[in-house]
Amino acid sequence: MMRRVYLWAGSLLVGCAIGYLVYEWLIGPRVYLEPVGEGTLVHTIVASGRVQSAHRINLGAQITGTVSKVLATEGQKVARGQLLLTLDSAELSASVAQARAAEQLAASNVRLVQEVKAPLAKQAWAQAEINVLSAQKAVVRAQALFVQGFYGGVSNEDAQRALEIAQSQFSIAQHQWTSVQPGGSESDSAQAAWVQAKAALQTQLARFRYSQILAPRAAVLMARNVEEGDAVVPGKVLMVLSPLGSTQLILQIDEKNLKWLQLGQRATAYADAFAERKFAAHVAFIHPAVDAQRGAIEVRLDVSEPVDLLKQDMTVSVDIEVARRPQAVLLAQTAIHDFDSEAPWALVVRGGKAVRQSLTLGLVGQGKVQVLAGLQAGEMVIPTAQTGVHEGGRIRQAQP
Repeated sequence: MMRRVYLWAGSLLVGCAIGYLVYEWLIGPRVYLEPVGEGTLVHTIVASGRVQSAHRINLGAQITGTVSKVLATEGQKVARGQLLLTLDSAELSASVAQARAAEQLAASNVRLVQEVKAPLAKQAWAQAEINVLSAQKAVVRAQALFVQGFYGGVSNEDAQRALEIAQSQFSIAQHQWTSVQPGGSESDSAQAAWVQAKAALQTQLARFRYSQILAPRAAVLMARNVEEGDAVVPGKVLMVLSPLGSTQLILQIDEKNLKWLQLGQRATAYADAFAERKFAAHVAFIHPAVDAQRGAIEVRLDVSEPVDLLKQDMTVSVDIEVARRPQAVLLAQTAIHDFDSEAPWALVVRGGKAVRQSLTLGLVGQGKVQVLAGLQAGEMVIPTAQTGVHEGGRIRQAQP
């Protein structure tokens, strides 16, 4: 009797299990579904590169000399016009003093011509003119007395000779007056000597300035190849500067992304050593040729604002925004079958069944894919990783 009861109970349990399995098969398995969403999709190109200044400035001496002071150290920020290095300038200082004295002497000579010689020449010219008039009157008077018999021939000749001397002195005075006027020979000579002396002074001052090496612009001192007491010659690089405000990021980007790249595109970057400090940049240069060996193209980005933490040749990671699609139909890439093929598809839930749907895809970004055709926002799609689901089968959504 008990044996029959056990057999009946076992048969009942087996029947219940079979019935449950049949029920589960009829209504379909429980699966987690991926919703089709709608929103803005940003397509980015991710690359790594290095920090590089747009250019470097090599500083050297223009004269031969001995270094007397070095006033900057490697890694130091320097301002435009800041004194970085001086050479021994004793000889140059003496040359400047000599040239300045010569310039002052030439300037004094110009003033001497204008303030002393010109007035004296004018007075001499006026006096000579008076002397000529007086001599002319004396000649007329002597001739009249000679005719009347009061003067002899000698007195008349003396009066005539005095007139000739007065006329000669008048001519000389007139010439002297003309020469000290602007455009005259003595005035022009004094002016020319002054100009020459000023030029010589400027030359010596320029040579003196060669003994002081200044920063041509705000920069960071990258390298210093000189110490106090070193002898330097023209052409030798003494210091290397990296200008501030001209930082670039140099990237090598796979050539397959070339179709997306354009000048001016915005990017977000960070140094690998300071991943939490992100900063903005933009595409400033796209190399016209592809590197055949690496299959990559060089792209340079300008950093929008100076970033103190960036160092020369530091490694950086960059996300370049190359496209943006607002109000796009979006689906997770993990829900798309044959994503890299020419005929991608997905299993979409319609009427409680899994239906194969061909897709037309657009942009890809941040794990999402733009669906151009095949799906609508709000539909539910079965992820590719879900097992136990076949096309046409019933399914139920599992609660997360």
